[in-house]
Amino acid sequence: MTSVQMVMVRRFLVFGNCCCTTASERMRGREHFQFSLVLAGGMTICCQVNRQVVLNHRLQRKQAKLMEPVRTDVLTVTPWLAPIVWEGTFDPQVIDEAFMSQNLTIATTVFAVGRYTRFLRDFLESAEKHFMVGLDVHYYVFTDLPGDVPNNVTLGVGRLLSIVRVPKFDRWQEISLRRMELIQTAIKDHIHRGANYIFCLDVDMRFHGRVGPEALGRLVAAIHPWFYMYPRSQFPYERRTVSTAYIPMDQGDFYYQANIFGGALEDVHRLTKTCREHLEVDKSVGVEAVWQEESHLNWYLLRNKPTKLLSPEYVWDDAKGQDAKEIKLVRFSSVIKNKAEVRENL
Repeated sequence: MTSVQMVMVRRFLVFGNCCCTTASERMRGREHFQFSLVLAGGMTICCQVNRQVVLNHRLQRKQAKLMEPVRTDVLTVTPWLAPIVWEGTFDPQVIDEAFMSQNLTIATTVFAVGRYTRFLRDFLESAEKHFMVGLDVHYYVFTDLPGDVPNNVTLGVGRLLSIVRVPKFDRWQEISLRRMELIQTAIKDHIHRGANYIFCLDVDMRFHGRVGPEALGRLVAAIHPWFYMYPRSQFPYERRTVSTAYIPMDQGDFYYQANIFGGALEDVHRLTKTCREHLEVDKSVGVEAVWQEESHLNWYLLRNKPTKLLSPEYVWDDAKGQDAKEIKLVRFSSVIKNKAEVRENL
């Protein structure tokens, strides 16, 4: 997209003229080994990595017992056998040792457009304390106001920040509608050269606790904190048949929130490309899905099952408070705000 310009801040990275293959190609070109991590709750995560993982025997101190799961109060695996990550279902030390030696880079997109730039400092500072600590992270900040991006946030070793300039939009809904297109374009144009995974996050959020490699997977989605106790007939899916995001009343697994989704670059590129195409079809007939890109995200994930789900701990809403007994640790949450004030064009 010609209107999108890449601007580097604090550290420089050259896009283009690279003599190496892409990160994903390098991963595919090496011999892969599949390994399983038996988590504290008896759940197993299967991952593919670049080389055989040998864990320190001292970390394998607790035997997983099939008849003694740690969490009996929540669902920890889906009907299609994808793990659902909750506090108590994984051993952080085992997970970290398995992933830290892989030299992974996590691309992270965040949109800070218009008045939403005010949330960026808190987002970045909290991310540096809790998000993928110990791994390389490359933040891509999509904004129409590059001068409002804080230039004095201290980034850790192996952490980069790039500004992707986008035009000012007429309506806040347009930001949501264009996000899939902009992420797809960024993956294709430059992100694919230097990352193994990507997470797409909202800026009006704050990290409170660990969000680490336990969240990595080929296609990762987060269960919406307001609807995880509801039957699917009450999920706010797009119910109009005229939209490509249409989901019938008798279908649906979970309702996923668009505040955080991610996975391997190839999988997220396919997701964003499909959603972009469907958004364009809707626009051509004058239709806008009820929750913009989130409606299309839910349609896609119904038909392309995520390989890992993040529990509402990973996408909480501060407006709900913290009295839900099944939520042992709020890790990432939407901050309370006056939406009418920050959304410039309603």
